[in-house]
Amino acid sequence: MRPGGAGAAGAPAEGAVRRAWRTLGTARSLLPPPPPLGPPAGEGLQASPTAASCFLHVLPPRRQSVCASCGREPPAPPLPAPQPRLAVSPARSGPLPKPAPLHAAPCLFPAMLSLQYPDVYRDETAVQDYHGHKICDPYAWLEDPDSEQTKAFVEAQNKITVPFLEQCPIRGLYKERMTELYDYPKYSCHFKKGKRYFYFYNTGLQNQRVLYVQDSLEGDARVFLDPNILSDDGTVALRGYAFSEDGEYFAYGLSASGSDWVTIKFMKVDGAKELPDVLERVKFSCMAWTHDGKGMFYNSYPQQDGKSDGTETSTNLYQKLYYHVLGTDQSEDILCAEFPDEPKWMGGAELSDDGRYVLLSIREGCDPVNRLWYCDLQQESNGITEWVACVRSNFLVLCYLHDVKNILQLHDLTTGALLKTFPLEVGSIVGYSGQKKDTEIFYQFTSFLSPGIIYHCDLTKEELEPRVFREVTVKGIDASDYQTVQIFYPSKDGTKIPMFIVHKKGIKLDGSHPAFLYGYGGFNISITPNYSVSRLIFVRHMGGILAVANIRGGGEYGETWHKGGILANKQNCFDDFQCAAEYLIKEGYTSPKRLTINGGSNGGLLVAACANQRPDLFGCVIAQVGVMDMLKFHKYTIGHAWTTDYGCSDSKQHFEWLVKYSPLHNVKLPEADDIQYPSMLLLTADHDDRVVPLHSLKFIATLQYIVGRSRKQSNPLLIHVDTKAGHGAGKPTAKVIEEVSDMFAFIARCLNIDWIP
Repeated sequence: MRPGGAGAAGAPAEGAVRRAWRTLGTARSLLPPPPPLGPPAGEGLQASPTAASCFLHVLPPRRQSVCASCGREPPAPPLPAPQPRLAVSPARSGPLPKPAPLHAAPCLFPAMLSLQYPDVYRDETAVQDYHGHKICDPYAWLEDPDSEQTKAFVEAQNKITVPFLEQCPIRGLYKERMTELYDYPKYSCHFKKGKRYFYFYNTGLQNQRVLYVQDSLEGDARVFLDPNILSDDGTVALRGYAFSEDGEYFAYGLSASGSDWVTIKFMKVDGAKELPDVLERVKFSCMAWTHDGKGMFYNSYPQQDGKSDGTETSTNLYQKLYYHVLGTDQSEDILCAEFPDEPKWMGGAELSDDGRYVLLSIREGCDPVNRLWYCDLQQESNGITEWVACVRSNFLVLCYLHDVKNILQLHDLTTGALLKTFPLEVGSIVGYSGQKKDTEIFYQFTSFLSPGIIYHCDLTKEELEPRVFREVTVKGIDASDYQTVQIFYPSKDGTKIPMFIVHKKGIKLDGSHPAFLYGYGGFNISITPNYSVSRLIFVRHMGGILAVANIRGGGEYGETWHKGGILANKQNCFDDFQCAAEYLIKEGYTSPKRLTINGGSNGGLLVAACANQRPDLFGCVIAQVGVMDMLKFHKYTIGHAWTTDYGCSDSKQHFEWLVKYSPLHNVKLPEADDIQYPSMLLLTADHDDRVVPLHSLKFIATLQYIVGRSRKQSNPLLIHVDTKAGHGAGKPTAKVIEEVSDMFAFIARCLNIDWIP
C-alpha cells in the first residue's frame, strides 16, 4: 500500500497527504465498501452479511440495513418485457459467420406452444488449455456484448421467451394481484442528522423510494430528494449517500440502468440546494465526510479504454482513495491511497467518532486483507454478532443472529451489563438508526408474514421500553391464515441445515403442493426471514409452499459455516440444497415435478449446478443473473474479487475443484429415458456489470444445444435478457413487478398450476 502518490494536478506531496490524514476533521463512521458479488436485489428478499461486511445477491437476499443513516440500501429485482435488440463482433479475432435463421429441432411442450430454439453458431476451434486439460469454449464469441452476433443471439432468444411468458395463462392474474398487493406504504427507520430527522418512503408503487426531511418527529414531512423525477422510467436510482457531521451537507450517488457505476453529487441541506460538485468513475466506494464539513473521502477507478456504462466486461483494477474538497473540481482532489502493487485491493476510509483519526480498511476480493480488532465482546450463546452500535455515549446496541433469527440487546458500555433484550418474534432486524451522540434509537423488524414494524426507544427514560412508531399492513393477505416453521434437516455428510417453511395452515402433507425452494450459500451472507409479496401470492393463489434453506457458504453460523461451503468445500452447498429438496419431498410437502428452485448471482450458480447434478429432483429452475462459467469469471469486471469464495482456474488445484461443478462445463443429457432437465428460465440484464450477461448467454446456448435438441426434452429451456437493468440494486418497482410476474407465470405454466381465486 502506498498512501498518497502521483494523482491529479495540484495533489500534495506524499508527506503532505500523510499530514492531512493526521489533521483532517472527523467524518461519520462507515462500514467498508461492499463486496462485489451478492444476491441480486429483489422484492422481499433478504441477505444479512455478518461481521459488518457490506454484501453480496437474493431470497433473494437483503443487504443488511445496519444503520439507516449510513446510506446502504438493499438489493432489488427485474422489468417489463424488453424489446429485443440486435446484437455485436466476437471477442476472438477473425470474422464470425452470420447467425443462422431460427430453425432447429422443434421443442414441444405439453399443452404449450411448439418452440424452436435458435440455430446458434458453435466455434469448435475455440479451445483453451487449463493445466494440460483441453477445454472447448464454442460460445466464447458471446463474451463480446457489443458484437452484432451477440446482439442477434439476444434478440433471437427474447423473441422466443417474451411471447412464451406473455401467453402464460395466469400471468395477467398474477401481475394484477402483485400490483394490487405491492401497493402498500414502505418506510425506513427515521435517522437524525444535525437538527433534522430523515426517512425514506415509497407510497407503494413508486419506482424509487423518496427521501423525506422533518424538523421534528411531530413536524410536517417535506420531500428532500426524489429519484423518480430523474428519469421517465425510474431507472436512475440512489446508490449510497452521506450527510456531513453537522447535517448541513449531503452527498449522494446515482446509478443509471442498474449499473454499479455511480456519479456522486452534493446538496446543501438547508433549502435542498444543488451544488456544482460532481464526482465520476466511482464504484464500490466509501463516502465519509470530515467533521468540519469541508470535504469527503471516496473511491474511484482510473479511466479505461472503451465504455463505462455498465454494459462493458473489462476488469475493475487499481481503485484509489481520494479526498474531495467541497467547491473544487474533481481534478483537484487529493490522492490519499493507492495500491500499484496490488491492483485488486479496494480501500475505504472510516473516521473515528472524535474526528481525529481516519482508518483505512483494505479488501482484496470479498475478504478483508487487514482487520482492526478494537473490542472483544462476549457472544450470545450460540449466536453470531451481526453489528454493534454505540448510543447515548454509554450504551451499546448489539444485534445477534441465533439460528437465523435476530436478537437485539442493550448493554451498559462501562460494565457490559445487559440492560434490555428487546422482544422480537421470529424474524429480522432490517433497519436501525442511532449514534453515539443520540439519546434515542429506531429499529425495524420484518418476517415472512409481517411487512414491517418500526420501533422507537427513548434512552433517557428509566424503563427503556420501545414503542411502535409505525406499523404497516398489507390488505388482502391475512397473516393469521399462514404459519412459519423452522426445521433442521441432515445434509449428505450429516450436518444439520436450518430451513424455514411457510405455508397455509391446515394443509395435508400428501406431496401434491407446488413448492418454491430458495437458496444462496456464499460470501458469508445470511439469508434471514423477510417479507415478500410475490412469494405470498404463490402461497395464497397457487397453493404453494415457500422454503428457504440456510445452506453452508453463508454466514448463518459464522466463519466456520462460511468456510464449509467455499473453495474445496463448494460441493457442500449443492449437497445441502439437494438434501433440502429431498426433505420437502420425503415429508410430503411436494414432489419433484411440483418443485421449483430459485437463486440469484451466487444463488444462480447454485440452482444451475443442482439442475446439472440432479435433474430428476426438480420440476422447474429459475436462475437469476447467475455465475455460470467458473473457469473464466475472474476475467470480467469485478469477478476477480470472488476468488476468495470460489478459487481461480489459474491454479491447477482450484481448476480441479471448479471444473467439477461449473454449470457451463457440466451440462449433459441424462442417460435414463424417463429423466429430462427441468424447465429452466435464466434471467439476466444488459447493464449487469457485476455478473456480466455472458455467463447466462453461454449457458443457455449450451443447454439448448446439448439438451434442447433431444426428443425426450419436452421441458422448455429459455432466457430473458432485460434492458436498462443491472444486477438488481435500485431496480424500479415496475421492473420488479414484471419480473416476478414472468417468474411465477413460467412456473405455473410449466408445472401446470391453477390459479386459486
